Amino acid sequence: MKRVFIAGIGAGFLVATVPFVTQMSGVAVWWSSSSAVAQNTQKQQALQLRLEAEKQVLTKDQQGKQQVNWQALKGQAVVKPGDVLRYTLAGENKSDRQLKNITFNQPIPKGMIYVLSSVSASPNTKAVYSIDGGRSFVENPTVQVKLANGQVATQPAPASAYTHLRFQVPTIAAKTTVKVSYQTQVR
Repeated sequence: MKRVFIAGIGAGFLVATVPFVTQMSGVAVWWSSSSAVAQNTQKQQALQLRLEAEKQVLTKDQQGKQQVNWQALKGQAVVKPGDVLRYTLAGENKSDRQLKNITFNQPIPKGMIYVLSSVSASPNTKAVYSIDGGRSFVENPTVQVKLANGQVATQPAPASAYTHLRFQVPTIAAKTTVKVSYQTQVR
């Protein structure tokens, strides 16, 4: 049985792009022929990111109906092929000011397949997807497929083609948190 060890989930799977420089008031930039100097006259904005992972556990209730529960993965958790994991990314604005145009990039970990339509996000958060290693993102990735008759058709990309997810958050109010979650399955 093939096993995958999940260690340091927060450090290993989180890539966040936060365009702070264009959003900070009080930033002055001086250009000269050989250098650039930036000064922030106010306290820097604080966006704290947290990534958590949970494993899906299926049980049956007294009537035999299947129940879905989620078990937190901590430390060096062991998962096996077929296991479904749910990742939750929380971005907490610890500042006293609204943050604008925040982008969270999440790679699909090696050995995992994205579970289609599994994204759950805070209101106004837009999810887009990449099937080319994170070079481009679209709402509905497609692939060209050669049909039996030799013609080429455009079809929705299979789950196994997804490589990255991107969550675009227009604003995060002061002292609030936005959350996004998605699921993957161990190959």
